Amino acid sequence: MRLTEADKKKIEDVIGALRMHSAVCRMQRYVQHGEVSTFEHCERVVRASYLLDKTLHLHSNKKDLLMGAFLHDFYLYDWHEKDDSHKWHGFFHAAKAARNARAHFNVNPKVEQVIKTHMWPLNITKIPTSREGWIVCLADKYVSTAETLAMRTRK
Repeated sequence: MRLTEADKKKIEDVIGALRMHSAVCRMQRYVQHGEVSTFEHCERVVRASYLLDKTLHLHSNKKDLLMGAFLHDFYLYDWHEKDDSHKWHGFFHAAKAARNARAHFNVNPKVEQVIKTHMWPLNITKIPTSREGWIVCLADKYVSTAETLAMRTRK
């Protein structure tokens, strides 16, 4: 299933202004998987989350879903750098992304929860508690797997 022009407009209406924010644009500097930037990864998770919600008729709150999906990796550093503060990236970046989202955009508690819980089950105690949280968690796993496999098949 592909996004229609109407779907693209709905997405743009929610996250269009976020894309232009200087702090969000910094995500273009950091590599997520292979040659994919964190910014591009988050955009892919937005699309996957939207399509999952639409295809399965999950009726999520689109604004919370799309904001949570777009900001889920808004941690603003290169986790590939040899730095002790990045050593446990998988366990701590979701909390850092949530703090950044709250500081820059004053996100609501549901969006913050979506961001904080997207790494379940790695973060075993951070279980999604909303429909939007589960969708982003699953979409992120799908997109991350596809990006990682694509990276490996190019070698």
